[in-house]
Amino acid sequence: MRLFICTTFLGFLLKTGIALQIQCYQCEEVKHNDCSTPEFIVNCTVNVQDMCQKEVLVKEDGIHYRKSCASSGACLIASSGYQQFCTGKLHSVCISCCNTPLCNGPRQKKRPIPAAAPPAGGSTALHAVFFLLPFLLT
Repeated sequence: MRLFICTTFLGFLLKTGIALQIQCYQCEEVKHNDCSTPEFIVNCTVNVQDMCQKEVLVKEDGIHYRKSCASSGACLIASSGYQQFCTGKLHSVCISCCNTPLCNGPRQKKRPIPAAAPPAGGSTALHAVFFLLPFLLT
């Protein structure tokens, strides 16, 4: 019976979309990568847009950025289709996809990870399940 309660609870948390929604930066044609601030953060569509996309375009007047939510299929097709145009030179177009929150922002400087730190990108819902599991089984 306890196993049934635990699996039902886990199913409920996953079905509500808690673990399946991602946040990304979203902006159109900005220069200097300046749309990586809190006002450009959006919640992507649950169970549809599961990745963040970043386009880097090299134009005559400088580097332009487009950032958005995307479905994994569309993003991966676009990024592989433009791979040959990702040269870093004038008229270059580079598209990248990632699936962790706000991963289409500026690159983070690598910091040492403390041994006791929780795993990055983990779901709060899953953490709750693993925290509550011993209590539900007793």
